[in-house]
Amino acid sequence: MARYFIEFAYDGTDFNGWQTQTNAERTVQDCINAAFGTVLQTNIRTTGSSRTDTGVHAEQSFAHFDTDAEINERMLRNINFILPPDVVVKRVIPVSPEAHARFDAIARYYEYYISYDKDPFQSRFTCFYPYTHLDIDKLNRAAEIFRQHKNFRAFSKKHINVKTYDCTIHQAVWEWNDEKKLLIFKVRANRFLRGMVRALVQTSIRFARGKLSESQLLQLLQSGDAHKTDFSAPAQGLTLKAVIFPIGYFDVAPLS
Repeated sequence: MARYFIEFAYDGTDFNGWQTQTNAERTVQDCINAAFGTVLQTNIRTTGSSRTDTGVHAEQSFAHFDTDAEINERMLRNINFILPPDVVVKRVIPVSPEAHARFDAIARYYEYYISYDKDPFQSRFTCFYPYTHLDIDKLNRAAEIFRQHKNFRAFSKKHINVKTYDCTIHQAVWEWNDEKKLLIFKVRANRFLRGMVRALVQTSIRFARGKLSESQLLQLLQSGDAHKTDFSAPAQGLTLKAVIFPIGYFDVAPLS
C-alpha cells in the first residue's frame, strides 16, 4: 500500500470546516474523500495537516492517505472535475509510508484580513470593520506580547482534547497593505489551538481600542483555565496561507 500527500485549497464560506462531522454537515474532508473514492473506486480516508473552523479558508493545506490504487496525472484532472467549485486539489505527491501530514509539519502560517471599506467583492474573504481605524502600533504591541508567550490555553476553544496548550509563535505582525487597502495580521507558529488565531485577532483589536489594558492582556495570557477569551473575530477574514515542512521533505516529483 502506498502513501500520498495532496496539496489543496478551498473557499471555506460554505463548508463546516475541514474535518468530517458526525452530524453529516458539509466539510472539505468529506468532499475530498468522496472525489478520490469515486475516481479510484475505493474508499479513501484522509488525514489533514491542519483543521479549520466553519467559514475559514485555506490557500494551501495538505493531507495524506493510503491506497493500493494506481494514481496518474489524468486522475487528478478527473478528481478536480468532480470536486465542487470551492475546493481544488493542486498536487498529488508520492511519499514514504512513514510520512505524516500533521505531525511532520513544522509550522502553519495564517493571515487575517480587515477592510475599513465595505466591498461585496471582498466580503467572503475579509472582515469589514466599520469603526475608527485601529492604531497599528498598539496592534503590534499586542503581537509582541503574544510572541513572548508560550501557553495559550486562554485563547483556545473550550472542550478541546490536546496534550499541551504550548505554542511557539515565530511571527506575529500587523501590516497595512496600501495596494489592497487591507489591514493584515500575519502569524506563524509551530501549532495553533482551535480558535486561537481568531481569538488573537479580536483580543488585539480590543487592546488597540483601549478596551483591554496591557496588564489585563498579560493577566489573560497567564490565567490558564481561570479565564477564557469570550470573543472571536469573524471567520471569513481568516485564511490558512501555508503549511510548512522541512526543507527537502518532498523529494519525489508530484503528479500535477
